[in-house]
Amino acid sequence: MRILEFFVIGIVFGVTEDFIAIKVAAGATSTLDTIKVAFWVALPFAIFSELVVDHPNFWKKLFRLKDGD
Repeated sequence: MRILEFFVIGIVFGVTEDFIAIKVAAGATSTLDTIKVAFWVALPFAIFSELVVDHPNFWKKLFRLKDGD
């Protein structure tokens, strides 16, 4: 289920968000190259957010480190 969530939320929404940002900020035309750039920008953030931060034990480990355990 997490892999499906990774692809839907992380990749599709990330690419869409980055594509819109590229178009608005840079005024780039809508081409396949623009989508490729948006994909390569979104991919590492999607991997980190969906597979690391959304991992069930991430917040437990983070707060355990914060408390000094």
